[in-house]
Amino acid sequence: MIGLGSYAYFWQQSDRVDEPVSLVDVLRDTRAQDVDLFQICDYPPLLSMSATEIADAASAARDLGIEIELGTKGIDPAHLETFLRLADAFDARLVRSMLFAPDSRPSLEQAERMLRTALPAYEAAGVTLALETYEQVATDDLIGLIESIGSDRLGICLDPANVVARLETPQRVVERCAPFTKNIHAKDFAFARQDGWVGFTYSGTAMGTGLHDYPHLLRTVRPDERHINQIVEHWLPWQGDPESTITTERDWTRITLEYLRSTT
Repeated sequence: MIGLGSYAYFWQQSDRVDEPVSLVDVLRDTRAQDVDLFQICDYPPLLSMSATEIADAASAARDLGIEIELGTKGIDPAHLETFLRLADAFDARLVRSMLFAPDSRPSLEQAERMLRTALPAYEAAGVTLALETYEQVATDDLIGLIESIGSDRLGICLDPANVVARLETPQRVVERCAPFTKNIHAKDFAFARQDGWVGFTYSGTAMGTGLHDYPHLLRTVRPDERHINQIVEHWLPWQGDPESTITTERDWTRITLEYLRSTT
């Protein structure tokens, strides 16, 4: 299934615009684009919302016919337990996370203990925990951790853009991660020379115009065949003013949806 994620609304929800959109506004916009899935990912207000606000947002998603996934950072068992409760409130079947949180950088041994503590509740609830590929943890180490634990409810959220900062090649990471992939973050990326031709900027670009060999990912991972959701997100630099930035953000979402739909 193709879905939208919070990073597709990064600027529209930020305090750099005059009227940031709410979570329910985003859900309505998702429905207006004929999308049936939304991943609430790294959305800070989620943890401060009251039980009533959570229930209202979950009700809005159900009324709109939108399936919800959740996303956070960190694997502290208490934190993952919180997100399992949120998953229950939203009827979410997947939680994306990362090994490290801003205040926690466990070793691989510590990470294994934490995950083994948290996973039985996820298994019992039928919720999958997908750990994202990113530059702070070598992909081979992430795969080794998942293989060591050996749970059907633990896998990878595949984001080949992140690994470039570790000098890992996206195609190799796609091939290594394919058997373990439970979720995909879909965006394109590219390098551009900085002003003065000294160094490069690595950032997002409109889908299909950058360096990401997405057809290779599709052939290798086979998301449609394996029922792996593809979540649209962007790395969009600020475009100089709110209107230009939001217009570009919306354009990139439209372009990415058209691209992904053309591959199914």
